[in-house]
Amino acid sequence: QVELVESGGGLVRPGGSLRLSCTASGTFAGDSITAMGWYRQAPGKQRELVATITSGDHTNYVDSVKGRFTISNDNAKNSVFLQMASLKAEDTAVYYCHASVFRWGFGNMDYWGQGTQVTVSS
Repeated sequence: QVELVESGGGLVRPGGSLRLSCTASGTFAGDSITAMGWYRQAPGKQRELVATITSGDHTNYVDSVKGRFTISNDNAKNSVFLQMASLKAEDTAVYYCHASVFRWGFGNMDYWGQGTQVTVSS
């Protein structure tokens, strides 16, 4: 079973920065992580995509974080990172790591981390 472990959430003042990290473990030999990313869910709202990055380093961001957040990865370590800057109160949410894993005979499978809280408040 693939497991995603996140770290780096916390409380930060508006305008501050945080870095989230996520590492996938438990992949089988021959598995390919085709993409990893970050989603977030604020109270009373649906979960939304924040940023994704493919194994070929193609990135995608939700408009509200463009220019402020940067996603990166370390394919050798099955890890993904989210550098968040110029944080705003509306960035407050639980942030979830996601991985899409291709396994022969099963196709692409989605895995989620347990979530890490990011709170932006003065």
